[in-house]
Amino acid sequence: MHGFPDTILTLDVDKINEEAKYDGYYSIVTSELRMSDLEMQEVYRGLARIEEIFKISKSNFETRTVHVRTNEHIDAHFATCFTALVFIRLLQAKLGSKYPVEKILNSLRKYNCTNLDTNLWQFIYYDEILKECENIFYIELNHKYRNQLEIRRLLRY
Repeated sequence: MHGFPDTILTLDVDKINEEAKYDGYYSIVTSELRMSDLEMQEVYRGLARIEEIFKISKSNFETRTVHVRTNEHIDAHFATCFTALVFIRLLQAKLGSKYPVEKILNSLRKYNCTNLDTNLWQFIYYDEILKECENIFYIELNHKYRNQLEIRRLLRY
């Protein structure tokens, strides 16, 4: 047998109960002494939102990999990513903040169609997020088959 044969393991129940009082809470150590507790909470909530925005930008909009050289192209790339981020956050708010950004984007990306004939397209995906978008924006997304004119009208919306 490995280990220490004379060692008896015990649980410090009092210590466990003392620590359990703090379950669900977190501590903030800061050098800021002039803010109230409420102001400090708001600052850290704001920082958490900013971190989430960077996470979304890097993972969903691929802002991390930039293959442009000029300042104008770099600015345009980040402006495009920022605009997309604003739009997806607005859509998330319109959907009642029920869905994470990644799930909304996956739903929108999957909503596409395939050409069956000269003027006939089949839409191959529909889900609860698209259904809610129909209700919010008063558009019909649940048609399985559409012609080019119907698709153009949908895109003009």
